[in-house]
Amino acid sequence: MAVHLIVGAGMVGSTTARQLAERGEQVRIVSRSGRGPAHPQVQRVAADATDAARLGELADGVAAIYNCLNPAYHRWLTDWPPMAAALLTAAERSGAPLVIAGCLYGYGEVAGPMTEENPLAATHPKLRMRADMWRAALAAQRAGRIRAVTEVRGSDYLQAQSILSFVMGKPLLAGRRAFVPGPLDVPHTWTSINDMAAMLVTAATDERAWNRAWHVPSAPPLTVRELATRFTRAVGAPAPRLATIPGPIFRAAGLLSPMMRELQTTAYQFARPFVMDSTAATATFGRHPQPIDEALRETAALLGGVPGRTSGTPETQPVTA
Repeated sequence: MAVHLIVGAGMVGSTTARQLAERGEQVRIVSRSGRGPAHPQVQRVAADATDAARLGELADGVAAIYNCLNPAYHRWLTDWPPMAAALLTAAERSGAPLVIAGCLYGYGEVAGPMTEENPLAATHPKLRMRADMWRAALAAQRAGRIRAVTEVRGSDYLQAQSILSFVMGKPLLAGRRAFVPGPLDVPHTWTSINDMAAMLVTAATDERAWNRAWHVPSAPPLTVRELATRFTRAVGAPAPRLATIPGPIFRAAGLLSPMMRELQTTAYQFARPFVMDSTAATATFGRHPQPIDEALRETAALLGGVPGRTSGTPETQPVTA
């Protein structure tokens, strides 16, 4: 049986590995630390994602290569180029399709719901980089250098690395006021990591998905206020109390915190409707999103707030490579 090579052992990579393993597939998951889910079908490997020769060795004979890396946002300009180049080289040498866990940053500021047909028009260097990565991978496929490539694009995750998990979750679980770096009443699409992983597996194993981008089937959009209300109801926490962080304080926080500084880069996503249309994936593959209340309960469990099944374990928390 062929092996699926996953590079990156954060929440997305580990969830994808677990889903593949649970359906009987062999998985090799690579991270700098050698972490990943503990499962008899999963081999955990410590390797540098910028080492093209090593990735090429690990990719020999695999069914697919999954780029599930997520460098720290403030290091995108330095960390992404060598990682993306190494993965392209591994795909070229192995002949395996390359599946990229992507995002919506490449579109830049948009008017109206985003589809896969939207132009990749981002102008900020960090946002444009994600678009350039996809363009480079697609150009390599069209030039015959790699067999196939696809990018799966999700919106802000519910279970990790989002306003909910990073900013609001713990205060809401404790019944405290949550301070949010953005407007509270603007519609926004939220993606479950489980749905991202399922769509990555589909994109790797169904040739209909190759050589184009797909949006992850995601729940209908919710404002931050609606999301907080849905979250507290789903887990039995007190009704949410929310406040927007004043602009000057938000900007000052960015001087001290790289994460808060990066939230300023993408603040446009919360200033007006940021809605992703994923009907193409649903129509083509029959995929539907995880019930949002289930995903919200998983988010709370990951934050230590309620008992229940989670998408990961302590060893599979987000890492940078």
